[in-house]
Amino acid sequence: MRIVSNPKKINLYYKIGLYTSLGSLAFLVGAVILTLTGVNRPDLTLYSFIAMVIGRVLSQVGVYFANRWGKSPRIDERIAQGLKGLDDRYTLYHYVTPVPHLLAGPAGVWVITPQYQSGTITYEKNRYRQQGVGFFGRVVGQEGLGRPELEASGQKEDFEKFLRKSLPENNQPIVRSVILFTNPKANVQVQEAPTPTLHVEKLKDFIRRKAKEEPANMEMVRQVQATLPAEDIA
Repeated sequence: MRIVSNPKKINLYYKIGLYTSLGSLAFLVGAVILTLTGVNRPDLTLYSFIAMVIGRVLSQVGVYFANRWGKSPRIDERIAQGLKGLDDRYTLYHYVTPVPHLLAGPAGVWVITPQYQSGTITYEKNRYRQQGVGFFGRVVGQEGLGRPELEASGQKEDFEKFLRKSLPENNQPIVRSVILFTNPKANVQVQEAPTPTLHVEKLKDFIRRKAKEEPANMEMVRQVQATLPAEDIA
């Protein structure tokens, strides 16, 4: 499998995560100092509250970037590890296409939408659910689960729009999407979701099975690959 990525963007996002995390710490410490000082200075209460809110927002931004780009293995590295062993007909793209992660090969064109949440992940009553995460984890340790299916659908549409502009109408391949949980502590128990949803450890078997069940038109796949970068963006 060939991998094409954007190290410059990865490094930029790493720095954003680092600086926002440091900034959040500074604001939260400042909020504590203002609170202690404000025992005899009621006029400082508002400033303490503002500093705490800013620190909380920066903390969430820092968590978002840190989970994806702040520690190794990063999400792109986990996806690459999960697909290790696929042959050179496959190309895995990270941050070089209109979507963050894309796989093109004998199984077709797949938009990969990663999620970093831990706990038991299920799909019930038309919503993804997360269980088994303590209060501290919800408040401080990780971002909320949100609506992965909407994120996956949006990314799929973005790439389809790109292909409509890049390829003739009669050469439009089917674009599929998969929601991928990359946290080692995630237990994915999703059934009957609108979008295939699985843990990264099962991704390679899933792709190989799809290549056998629904083999792609490799001529179309090669045309897609030809519209995308062939090597890392320096």
